Amino acid sequence: MSEQEKSKTKKRPARAVARSSARLGAVQALYQMELSGRGLNDVLAEYNSRRLGETFDDGECGDADVPFLKDILEGVLREQLTLDKKLNEFLSDNWKLPKLDATMRAIFRAAAFELQFKKDVPPPVTITEYVDVTKAFFEREEARFVNGVLDRYARWARAEAFKTAKSGDGQAK
Repeated sequence: MSEQEKSKTKKRPARAVARSSARLGAVQALYQMELSGRGLNDVLAEYNSRRLGETFDDGECGDADVPFLKDILEGVLREQLTLDKKLNEFLSDNWKLPKLDATMRAIFRAAAFELQFKKDVPPPVTITEYVDVTKAFFEREEARFVNGVLDRYARWARAEAFKTAKSGDGQAK
């Protein structure tokens, strides 16, 4: 087995899996709320009763970190106007949020909230997590698109994290 294959089979810490599940759940919930018009409490009740820990095509998603999921959802709803305005600055004129698929909007909003307001999570972790969420719904091209937009958003929202990641000689640590 190659080193790359070994690294893919390593068990991730339970907290990391739970947060990944929460991010996926947040995107699904935001999508559902946008399309159905249902409120946060209704969607959370449904997730608490049956969706968390749901099995997906490529395996068990795992139990979500429910407080983290709820924090993302409440934060996106509270900050959506701010998030949308800033996200649109990082999107091309031909591809502003209203023109994007509802799932893509949910991904961008959840990731932008986390990048801007959840300072306890390093930006590269957030970006990687939401690129992985994107891959659950879209092809490689969309994942690259999400990566590029989120990288620019992170460099704006968390510039200090990128400055501290450099050593005195300009090389990344």
